[in-house]
Amino acid sequence: MSKKALIITDGTESINSLAEPIKKALAGYDVKIRNADKFEGTDLLPADIFFIGCEKPSVPSFAYLEEMLSHINLSSRKCGIFSVNQKALKYLSGILKDCEAALGETMLSTDGGYQQSDMDKWVKGLIK
Repeated sequence: MSKKALIITDGTESINSLAEPIKKALAGYDVKIRNADKFEGTDLLPADIFFIGCEKPSVPSFAYLEEMLSHINLSSRKCGIFSVNQKALKYLSGILKDCEAALGETMLSTDGGYQQSDMDKWVKGLIK
């Protein structure tokens, strides 16, 4: 049975363009990419690792995700957060505090670009 990964995004072009290389870096994982406005708690429960990305802090589509993360214990789950905005990374870090997920190094792509090798290295650092 393969490991499962979930990538939750705000659905913006800049964030979705980062979600795809994250998915590619998760070779060997069954990866699901879900926009936050379509996210359900049952998407997260089977995930061995999850990633959350948004372009701006306090995204309205993240309301349900925020609420859920404030009431669930994910201390055994690894999590990576990514954005094109430093304030969004701070916001994402904040919404993860109550759930106690194992937050790894963050991924900031201010120019909207990335090198797949850098993405591979970041993801591998989270899953080790």
